[in-house]
Amino acid sequence: QVQLVESGGGLVQAGGSLRLYCVASGTISSLIGVGWYRQAPGKKRDWVALIGSEGKKNYVDSVKGRFTISKDNANNTVYLQMNSLEPDDTAVYYCTIRTDGADYWGHGTQVTVSS
Repeated sequence: QVQLVESGGGLVQAGGSLRLYCVASGTISSLIGVGWYRQAPGKKRDWVALIGSEGKKNYVDSVKGRFTISKDNANNTVYLQMNSLEPDDTAVYYCTIRTDGADYWGHGTQVTVSS
C-alpha cells in the first residue's frame, strides 16, 4: 500500500516562501506522474503543479514563475518550492501520485499566507 505524507506548511507573510515535502512509502510501480493540488476554504480541490512520466513540468497560471515542483526518486520525495506567496495561495496542499493502477493522496498540509 502506498502512503504519502506531506509536511512543510505553515503561516507566512505575503511575499515569503515555503517548501513543501511529500514523502512516499510502499511499492510504487508504473508511475505516470506526481503533483500537488490545493483546496481553499469553500472551493474545490484544484491542481497546482505536475510532473509527467517524461519529466515535463506543468503549472497552473496563477503560480507560474513563483512555484517550482521537483522530485528526488532516490528518496521518494516530491517537493514544492513556493516563493512570493500571496494571500490567495492560502489552502490545504495535497500531494498525489498517479500510477496505471490507482491515484494516491496524502492528507494535506495547511499553508496560510497573511497580508
